[in-house]
Amino acid sequence: MADQPKPLMPHATATWLVDNTGLSFEQIAEFCGLHILEVQAMADDLAGSKYTGRDPLHSGELTQAEIDKGQADSTYRLQMQKAPVEVTRTKGPRYTPVSKRQDKPDGIAWILRNHPEVSDAQISKLIGTTRNTITAIRERSHWNIQNIVAKDPVTLGLCSQRELDAVVAKAAKKAGLTEGEEAVSADRASDKDRLIEELRAERDASEKAAAEAAQEAEAAAWLEAKRAEEAGDSET
Repeated sequence: MADQPKPLMPHATATWLVDNTGLSFEQIAEFCGLHILEVQAMADDLAGSKYTGRDPLHSGELTQAEIDKGQADSTYRLQMQKAPVEVTRTKGPRYTPVSKRQDKPDGIAWILRNHPEVSDAQISKLIGTTRNTITAIRERSHWNIQNIVAKDPVTLGLCSQRELDAVVAKAAKKAGLTEGEEAVSADRASDKDRLIEELRAERDASEKAAAEAAQEAEAAAWLEAKRAEEAGDSET
């Protein structure tokens, strides 16, 4: 059973099984590849994330007969009836997590400023954006242009350094620019140095603030002790 396929959406499937069957938490946890405490939390409505139930009967991963067997015998291990088909992404723009999408304009602006030889098609594929967005940023007609700040897309997590270097080198070669690789390396080094300096500055500022806070606390404690001492003297 250890190598049995798991449901395509294990948490959603577990939610459905908890709400619609009399299976034990152990049975549900094992079938879905989850920890029993996760299933318990779902049942008690204490899970950090709320999932919409996914019916494994509809997907063919389970049959009602299989569920009935499990409900009749709590030691019965549910058998996957139809393994889920793995969904692969073969076409379309690069997928970017929602948390990163707001950073795309900054990354596009950085490429336009530092590597004008890179084509819109290359930027679109690298960042996962549209040519209309690239054009709007280039022509400064983007709706949020006032808040767009050019930032290295690698630092923003929109692409890897290797992917960026490959695109820049290819564009430089196609444009007939000399020393394309040297320019990429130099640019990478300058960005890395800049990032290191920013991190050092933040660290120094934090250490300075912590030291000042400690001094203020020490001074306040001394003053409080002094006042208490003076108050004691006056009472005597």
